Amino acid sequence: MSEINYISLGKRIRQARNKKGMTQEKLGEVCALSTAHIGHIERGTRIPSLDTVFRISTELNVSIDWLLLDSETEVDNVFRTISTELEGKSEAHVKTFVAAVKALADSIDLI
Repeated sequence: MSEINYISLGKRIRQARNKKGMTQEKLGEVCALSTAHIGHIERGTRIPSLDTVFRISTELNVSIDWLLLDSETEVDNVFRTISTELEGKSEAHVKTFVAAVKALADSIDLI
């Protein structure tokens, strides 16, 4: 049986937070946690509750399994990035984007 590596969990949280350009203070604020607590989680010196992991994953737009197990594939990450980019866009823009992706996918088959 494998155990959660809290140091790796903290590193992945830090990685996702930095990628999003967010400070520990801001992450703590949006997750209702102190900056010090975020720092402890990122160093692996505190074990976060499931609720805390859920809030952090939601705010950083990463999956809980990626945080805990590092099992999210690169393809999953691409889809998550696309989803983030399309948030708030009009339905017409999303449909145009999907049509363009379909056209590109069809052209890949021709190569």
